[in-house]
Amino acid sequence: MSEAYDVVIIGGGPGGYVCAIRCGQLGLKTAIIEKRGRLGGTCLNVGCIPSKALLHASHAYEGAAHHYADMGVEVAGVKLNLEKMMAKKDDAVDGLTKGIEFLMKKSKVTYLKGFGKIIGKNKVTATAEDGTVSELETKNIVIATGSEVAPLGDIKIDEEKIISSTGALALKKVPNKLVVIGAGVIGLELGSVWRRLGSEVTVIEYLDRITPGVDLEIAKGLQKSLTKQGMKFELGKKVTSAVADKKGVTLTFEPAAGGDATTLEVDAVLVAVGRRPYTDGLGLEEVGVEKDARGFVPNHHWKTNVDNIYVIGDATHGPMLAHKAEEEGVAVAEILAGKPGHVDFNNIPGVIYTTPEVAGVGKTEEELKAAGVEYKVGKFPFMANSRARANYETDGIVKVLEDKNTHKILGVHMLGVGVGEMIAEAGLAIAFGASAEDIARTCHAHPTMSEAVKEAAMAVDGWAIHV
Repeated sequence: MSEAYDVVIIGGGPGGYVCAIRCGQLGLKTAIIEKRGRLGGTCLNVGCIPSKALLHASHAYEGAAHHYADMGVEVAGVKLNLEKMMAKKDDAVDGLTKGIEFLMKKSKVTYLKGFGKIIGKNKVTATAEDGTVSELETKNIVIATGSEVAPLGDIKIDEEKIISSTGALALKKVPNKLVVIGAGVIGLELGSVWRRLGSEVTVIEYLDRITPGVDLEIAKGLQKSLTKQGMKFELGKKVTSAVADKKGVTLTFEPAAGGDATTLEVDAVLVAVGRRPYTDGLGLEEVGVEKDARGFVPNHHWKTNVDNIYVIGDATHGPMLAHKAEEEGVAVAEILAGKPGHVDFNNIPGVIYTTPEVAGVGKTEEELKAAGVEYKVGKFPFMANSRARANYETDGIVKVLEDKNTHKILGVHMLGVGVGEMIAEAGLAIAFGASAEDIARTCHAHPTMSEAVKEAAMAVDGWAIHV
């Protein structure tokens, strides 16, 4: 017998589980289906969280091995225990997934482990690993199935020598030579982990720049900093083949525009060319839910072309970010409860958790130029920030972009240590239509890195004090 719900959510990642919690809070009878067997999706299990655990641990290792002595902290006999580092990463993931299961119970959400499939406009099945099928009747369905690793041509990922982001989080030894294909967020973060642990890392990128979509000045600053740390870059190049054998991987690449090929013999290759929506096998075709040529499910205020079926997160258009999916999950839950639901897609922050970090929100300078918007810019380098100088963390800059006519802040972009924690101030300013002067005349504690945001805002009108 089927059980009736107000909403059934397929996918237990950040979008799905947040949507479920909010639905429960609003009194909707809710079920969530997750095929992985653990809630949290890619982000928590094999993405954002384990990668940050390894970034933190590898940063501590590199500091102890190479940098603490510069500050008078002399550490002898530093050794890498990779197995223990991986265990701590797994422990963090395990604790958080159990925490989300607790939140399901707290919110009175039914959690089913299995593969979710839509079999009718108001019917969903959950097929468990043992083949048991549960059928659920529901007034509404939310597709929150996320994304998966995008392949690259005929290159076969074996998760041992030719790896995806998933394999890069579980290597059993440090590769002597690692090639990263793709200079986006995932490639640079995971490349940073293994460089700190001892790998010689080369990043190959098809475009003539790293981190597409990031403000170009900030991207150039990041590349300069990563190069100084020892990471090598081959820009404007395309990989034509990667073949694994017992010894390692033979990789061939050439100029993107064509030209002589180069061959490298390396221990491992990380394929990090992006992600694609996970929307196959969900029964969408059977109930008439439209997909575009790339597999994304289009939406209008998160509603698909089928009235009672909604889509959020990586399965639909927009930045593939966990926090974007969470915001959409809340919005859809509130719409289903008869409330207004809204997400400002012009105010979604993005962070790259390298050292230094990159953080940005709003429009980039390139986007404003392309749109013909008249703007003013204020910049402040961390080299002139007292806390950054005291910490010997002076790489980077804060950049504030303001509309020349309305004086509203249009974008803020940062490169520096810890800027991922600082970007929220800029998002709040944009949300409330603040001007650069509003930030400039807000008292910031001294000495803090966040004073660089205040000074960059002051610089928009030419009165920065410390530069």
